[in-house]
Amino acid sequence: MTAGKTPSCFTIALSEEQVELLRHALSEACWELSDGDYCHFKAKKEKTSLAMYRSGKLVVQGGGTADFVEFILEPLVLKQCLARPEEEPFSPHAGIDESGKGDFFGPLVIACAYVGSREQADELRAAGVRDSKQIKTDAAILKIAGEIRRILDGKIGLIAIGPEAYNRLYASVGNLNRLLAWGHARALENLLELVPDCPEAIADQFGSEHLIRNALMTRGRRIRLIQRTRAESDMAVGAASILARAEFVRRMDALSSDRPSPLPRGAGPAVDAAAREIAAEGGREALSKVAKMHFRTAEKVLGSGSLFGSEN
Repeated sequence: MTAGKTPSCFTIALSEEQVELLRHALSEACWELSDGDYCHFKAKKEKTSLAMYRSGKLVVQGGGTADFVEFILEPLVLKQCLARPEEEPFSPHAGIDESGKGDFFGPLVIACAYVGSREQADELRAAGVRDSKQIKTDAAILKIAGEIRRILDGKIGLIAIGPEAYNRLYASVGNLNRLLAWGHARALENLLELVPDCPEAIADQFGSEHLIRNALMTRGRRIRLIQRTRAESDMAVGAASILARAEFVRRMDALSSDRPSPLPRGAGPAVDAAAREIAAEGGREALSKVAKMHFRTAEKVLGSGSLFGSEN
């Protein structure tokens, strides 16, 4: 094994042949093998456990991870040494992300998640945390969101802006990026009530950098704010992305509860058809209770007299 510290959580993709080599190696080394959901198998020995998923992903956790990599994975399965860079230093920080920005129907949700240790970051990674757009089903989103809340011990801030409130706010600020900045600042402030000593927050870049900074309240102005593109690769931002999407899913289900079919996501022909149906039933008032009225969809359905000029 090359020099460098192996973390207490390790993931790698294996081929079908390597999966069978691993199974044999674990059996020979007296690991306890068992079945698991979506897994070829799970295994445990002393303080180390692993899951060999049917997707080909191997996830190893625990204090013996480095020994497993050095004495089983590399020589018996991969038959080569892995080159691993030195572990980057970790510092506690929050991540902020939103969901619903591109959906005509439903709320805008912004979440802020605090990751206070490398161990928590490793747990989040093992739980499947990544950009929520890479997770294809609502069930998976909701399951991982539950794991995030457990791992982070509830240290999250969340703000959900329902369609009616969203439309009022948009009419007041007149710009989506300003509305987003206000929501990011509010979610961060909610988190800082729980974690007042949070030193840093990372947010995905949208619009001009000064927007969030100008919207920050008293607590938020005391911490370092970093804005960057593709911030979801950070575990805290990825966790916030999933928490925001999970709340969006729950609220969409609630908005759809008294309708014959669920409100469609995103934008497109199915969304246009649902909007026309709602407008035919109750006009602008009914549509504004479930939709963001500055989208072009509202103009297409209601004509140029929709509430706001189109933006999306």
